[in-house]
Amino acid sequence: MSETAIQLESVRKDFGDFTALSEVSFEISDNEFFTLLGPSGCGKTTLLRLIAGFLNTTGGTIRLFGEEIEALPPNKRPINTVFQNYALFPHMTVRDNIGFGLSMLGWSRSDVATRVDEMVSMVKLDQFAERRPSQLSGGQQQRVALARAMAPKPKVLLLDEPLSALDLKLRQEMRLELKRLQNETGITFIFVTHDQEEALSMSDRIAVMSAGKVQQIGSAVDIYEFPENRFVAGFIGETNLIEAEVIDASADALTCQLVNGAVLTARSLHEITKGQKGWVSIRPERMTLSKTKPKGNSLSGTLTGATYLGTDNQYAVGLTDDLSLNVRHQNRTSVGAAMTTGEPVHISIADNAARFLVD
Repeated sequence: MSETAIQLESVRKDFGDFTALSEVSFEISDNEFFTLLGPSGCGKTTLLRLIAGFLNTTGGTIRLFGEEIEALPPNKRPINTVFQNYALFPHMTVRDNIGFGLSMLGWSRSDVATRVDEMVSMVKLDQFAERRPSQLSGGQQQRVALARAMAPKPKVLLLDEPLSALDLKLRQEMRLELKRLQNETGITFIFVTHDQEEALSMSDRIAVMSAGKVQQIGSAVDIYEFPENRFVAGFIGETNLIEAEVIDASADALTCQLVNGAVLTARSLHEITKGQKGWVSIRPERMTLSKTKPKGNSLSGTLTGATYLGTDNQYAVGLTDDLSLNVRHQNRTSVGAAMTTGEPVHISIADNAARFLVD
């Protein structure tokens, strides 16, 4: 079993009358790639700054490998941070940027040189080692910032939206690079992002945050397939949320009447009783369109639009004048190809795809 790297107990942070974080409690394991995910203003960067020591908690406790660190200043914590803007020294070469912090820590010249060589090789910048930041691409600058932060061998590396300044292709490349570096070094990574795809593609576990609180913690599969509530379902990827009431509840499944009168079978992570009102969540890719009514969980409506998205097609299906669902089909399938806007269609819902959410 992995050792606990970071432990937060009832952590709170107030800025005057505003509560940025409220009763945040969870643990991060050593050698884990852990992501704080949420919209702007949800408290994820504030939490990162508390761990780094750039801010003090209003209440609660933060422990690093079992020891309280509240009294330790940032430079005394075995924690490094990679910022959005990289903060590289423009007049220094790649080698000098990576080695600067080691020199400030009192490392010998030979040890600095050896470690810099290791880091330059690890981030694959050997042929760029004597260049300055202005002579590097955005992705290369990002690698220098990572190498500099990892060079002192911190126990924890904090990454505050480090990919936000890169274009899409570079972001996708750097996701793979970050995961590789984390695996190779064994350093605990705590990554902050508002990008769901980044979180899903890299993380061992994800903490979804909203309004200063942690809504759910789990693996990418847990968060996406089994959302705890309406916020998580709506924030992670796409989903269709339909108001519903439970008209029958058993240990195996819930029978839900939707706002348009249709009836579906759904499941929930929570104990639900007959008469409870909430929302049914269905991912667009877990539904299939057809012209004939299928067996099992299904809905009927009118095809109101179709959008070509390259890898797949998105269809809009109106159930009523005020209720429309999004359905996605991959382009390798021919399902729905012959359908035209305005005609009646049926939606088949995959087994266990409908989730009943209480809030």
